[in-house]
Amino acid sequence: MIEFKDVSKTFTLGKREVHAVKNVSLTINKGEIFGIIGFSGAGKSTLLRLVNMLERPSSGSVLIQDIDVSKLSAKDLRTRRRNIGMIFQNFNLFNSRTVAGNIAYPLKLAGASKKEINARVTELLNFVGLAEKAKDYPDQLSGGQKQRVGIARALATSPDILICDEATSALDPETTADILKLLKKVNKDLGITILLITHEMHVIQSICDKVAVMEDGEVIESGNVFETFTDPQHTTTQRFIRSVQQDLPSETILKEWHASGGGTLYRVIFKGEITNNPVLSTVTRKHDVDFNIVYGSVRELQERLFGNLIVSFIGEQKQIDIVRNELKTLVDIEEVIVNER
Repeated sequence: MIEFKDVSKTFTLGKREVHAVKNVSLTINKGEIFGIIGFSGAGKSTLLRLVNMLERPSSGSVLIQDIDVSKLSAKDLRTRRRNIGMIFQNFNLFNSRTVAGNIAYPLKLAGASKKEINARVTELLNFVGLAEKAKDYPDQLSGGQKQRVGIARALATSPDILICDEATSALDPETTADILKLLKKVNKDLGITILLITHEMHVIQSICDKVAVMEDGEVIESGNVFETFTDPQHTTTQRFIRSVQQDLPSETILKEWHASGGGTLYRVIFKGEITNNPVLSTVTRKHDVDFNIVYGSVRELQERLFGNLIVSFIGEQKQIDIVRNELKTLVDIEEVIVNER
């Protein structure tokens, strides 16, 4: 388990102080994939570097398995760092070493025997699907293959924690999907806790169990990925969500709808099992109201269904009000305001 307790980090740049992290408290449970997302300058990279003490907190505590790592001796900190693997945006491979040599490097630093190193390198090459690339050099590899080498190297010393610093932002979408699939395999098969930072919400959506959203050094929202995606509270979180799911028609379409005489629009959100039930049909038919689906979708998120529909109701206003009130007991429903975006 990783725990940030009221952690702050301040840098002094000349006469100016930069508050990179401000009073952050978070808990990452063992075996989780925990994502930290934020725009550039949000403080997420600094927060990540506090885990292995590449940066030390100005105040507060960082605990790993209930041990405050900021209070470890230099020797104990080196030992602790062997249990924390790290992969980087730009791979950070040694161009003068082969694929096998790059993976072997942390094992040599740890004092492993040649036999142990060869066995572990072979095991990891097979695990990341690069057995045939052992003797190749980094400049002979694609971006995705380089990142697979980076992952294998990070796993070399059998860490408990894997830190991913924008690990997919330099990759194309198809390769990103492959790397995310490999990270899920690392988590599931090896039981490794993964802490990743990204500015890409689809990465969070694809593999994370929980997410924290950072802005100006602070955590502005955190929680289960499904709940965060389906009910974002902060405007910054809502911006990230809309980068991966278009939950409303454009403002132009909304204005055209109203200009052409279209009635009031409502957003109806379905979560989980109720998505399989004909809720709209059942309730509207009971009260002699028709409905029209103007926009929306039903999709899977964390192995649960999530429906987001934009609808209009047709009928007497009194009956429409009854329908809305009944639907509120079953699903989330809200009026769509044209200028809400």
